[in-house]
Amino acid sequence: MTNPPPSDPSGPPEPPGGEQPPSPYEPPPGQSPYAPPPDRSPYAPPPERSPYGPPPPEPSPYAGQGDQPPGATPPDQPPFGQTGGYHPGPQWGQQPSYAPQTPYGQYGPAPGGPGRGTNVLAILSLVFAFVFAPAGIVLGHLAKRQLRTSGEEGDQLATWGLILGYVFTALGLLVCCGWIALVVFAGGDGTNY
Repeated sequence: MTNPPPSDPSGPPEPPGGEQPPSPYEPPPGQSPYAPPPDRSPYAPPPERSPYGPPPPEPSPYAGQGDQPPGATPPDQPPFGQTGGYHPGPQWGQQPSYAPQTPYGQYGPAPGGPGRGTNVLAILSLVFAFVFAPAGIVLGHLAKRQLRTSGEEGDQLATWGLILGYVFTALGLLVCCGWIALVVFAGGDGTNY
């Protein structure tokens, strides 16, 4: 008694009769392996469609059906297959158009317009309002005078520099006056050590 060869459980089952199915990589019998391929590939688009153009528009189910008979072409569109007023967008392989670039190496003010920077004295007035308040007041007034004629930005910075400069100067004067009053009253009671 002869045992049949063991079958591979993961492999495909053999067709009845012991015949092998044709390989998809080998040419069909009777055709040379160097012959040109058949005219149509099973993966090619149907012949009524262009492989490069957009698909034909589908008719809308909401279009006015009483205006035209079914299958008629609208009057503003040419019949299918004829060239006409249809201008497709850029096709594959074409570069889209870009805006021209400005040349490099140009000097001058920023494109926002001439003299639209922030006034330096306005910035300094705000900084000095915290550091040395009387200098912040002076710089704030100078910045306001320059801003009237120059057209620069920074009016709010100069205003806040003035406000904070006056507030901190007033607080500093109150502290100094309070300290002097404390020394005078403490030393004037008549007791000396």
